[in-house]
Amino acid sequence: MFRLDIAVVLADGKQVSYITRRGNVRTAGRSKPRPYGIKAKITTRVGRKLMAQDDGGKTAGAAKLVVRNIGLLLSGDLAKPILDADCIIAIDGRIAAVGREKELDTAGAASVIDARGTALAPGLIDSHVHPVSGDWTPRQNQIGWIDSCLHGGVTCMISAGEVHTPGRPKDVVGLKAMAITAQRSFAGLRPSGVKVLAGAPVIEHGMVEEDFKSLAEAGVTLLGEVGLGSVKDGETARQMVGWARKFGIQSTIHTGGPSITGSSLIDRDVVLAADADVIGHINGGHTALPDDQIRDLCERSPRGLEIVHNGNERAALLTLRAAAELKQLARVILGTDAPAGSGVQPLGIVRLIAMLSSVGEIPAEVAFCFATGNTARMRKLDCGLIEVGRAADFVFMDRAQHSAGKTLLESVRLGDLPGIGMTVIDGVVRSQRSRNTPPAERVPVMVQG
Repeated sequence: MFRLDIAVVLADGKQVSYITRRGNVRTAGRSKPRPYGIKAKITTRVGRKLMAQDDGGKTAGAAKLVVRNIGLLLSGDLAKPILDADCIIAIDGRIAAVGREKELDTAGAASVIDARGTALAPGLIDSHVHPVSGDWTPRQNQIGWIDSCLHGGVTCMISAGEVHTPGRPKDVVGLKAMAITAQRSFAGLRPSGVKVLAGAPVIEHGMVEEDFKSLAEAGVTLLGEVGLGSVKDGETARQMVGWARKFGIQSTIHTGGPSITGSSLIDRDVVLAADADVIGHINGGHTALPDDQIRDLCERSPRGLEIVHNGNERAALLTLRAAAELKQLARVILGTDAPAGSGVQPLGIVRLIAMLSSVGEIPAEVAFCFATGNTARMRKLDCGLIEVGRAADFVFMDRAQHSAGKTLLESVRLGDLPGIGMTVIDGVVRSQRSRNTPPAERVPVMVQG
């Protein structure tokens, strides 16, 4: 058990010196419990934040980060998934150089990470989540789910709608207000530094073109899953998706059977008619469409093919194989569709990567692209690829201890999860050895900074 060291100020101005394990706040000269009026930042004795919140993740100044001794550099790019490099330099949270350490200017670094021969990949992107408020979800009444996903290598999340919000408004004024609030909230405060792109309204009957214009002007860039609201027919959905696209708002459509009581089937014909930018959970969320409909969607639509953890695994493999046969793997992106009735899956993205690689017989370095560069390009993100100018969002991995695979890529190809040793967001270390993955054979270390 550890003690919580608190720096708080009570409403009456008294300074708190510590808090007991039972939560009784004590001040100098007084030991009465004071549960109200507390403004606190909580840390463990060794100074780590609990369920840390970050004010947008921006770093001050032009701090230089050097990552050296990288054993395997995964680019996130299907065209060249492995890079011939062992060093990355980031300045002010963005990648400034990639190459061999002996050829790069590593002097003057404020921070240095020795990767110790581990693999580095772009931070993983979860293309389908349902956030509500900070790091709490009412779906399973769980606190800290985003922080837990960070320990699964996820550094960025895309909202498919804040649909679990208690009393979610369905009138036009209310749904717009909720979307703008979510967008502002997650833009201003990142749980554990994770980038959550939220504020995704679910379309309802009664919305007009001006509503989408005003949402875009307010900073909203996403629609929640089409079909989760009152708009379930292809013709109406297509009109609203078109309005959204006109103003730069990207859309995702629910695909498959009802996810919960009260939702509805969205079949192939509706998906094709709506023409949303992303075919959300094409493998069902949870119930998948028949095989012939999934194949039709792959062949007849040019849109993104989103495979989710909380879906039908057989349908996921069917989608993957269809995309491979069509030579359109660039359309494949990954999400968890969590929180959901099946809970939160902190390792959902790496589990999908391992499953698609091992059972789907896809090279592991290619499978990692589905959760990084593919999603970044489709979602128009500045992360997800190891390229100069991109955000310095990284996940460090190695083979799990005692895996039958001799290397990270071989272990994933055999279906094992990687061991995660560190995550970095905008050039700042956000987590070290994962508390959720199997222990990695090797982990990186901070040698400076």
